[in-house]
Amino acid sequence: MSKVADQAVEESLARCVAGDRSAFGEIVREHQSMVYSLALHFLRNPSMAEDVAQEVFLDLYRNLPAIKSGAHLRFWLRKVACHRSIDRARRKQTDGMLSLEDAPEPAAADQDFDPLLRKKLWKLVGSLPEKPRMALILRYQEEMELQEIAEVMEMPLNTVKSTIDRALGVLRTKLSRSMGGVRV
Repeated sequence: MSKVADQAVEESLARCVAGDRSAFGEIVREHQSMVYSLALHFLRNPSMAEDVAQEVFLDLYRNLPAIKSGAHLRFWLRKVACHRSIDRARRKQTDGMLSLEDAPEPAAADQDFDPLLRKKLWKLVGSLPEKPRMALILRYQEEMELQEIAEVMEMPLNTVKSTIDRALGVLRTKLSRSMGGVRV
């Protein structure tokens, strides 16, 4: 985010703390797509992703005085969105709802990618345990740096690296098996 945009966010934060509700609306509009996208890629359910985004912004409203800058706000939103998404996925599993493999895949930005392979990959990513799945989504879908992922997921950097490496290895193995032993 540019320095000018950061200043605008910080001004909006100050106005929010002072009680200006329209400033909170500006913050939500500025960051809602990031929060929703992260939740959607993890949960793969638009309705649940909307619920998570709403919960995240309600949490933000309650915690506004603790947010110190635009960078801190983005970090805080990603962190809370990750944790809320994981919590929602756990609740969904215990409630007996559809599994991640049955959910529709999110719209992809890269339309040149083979749609059948994309669907298969989403299904395989959805079959991973929560933490490796979230680490892959943050790294490859949200394009976050490893250090940012470590901070958001509250894990040591080397643990994030090994989690991603192991998850990619599992995906390669599963994809190879599903394609009749073709090496990927």
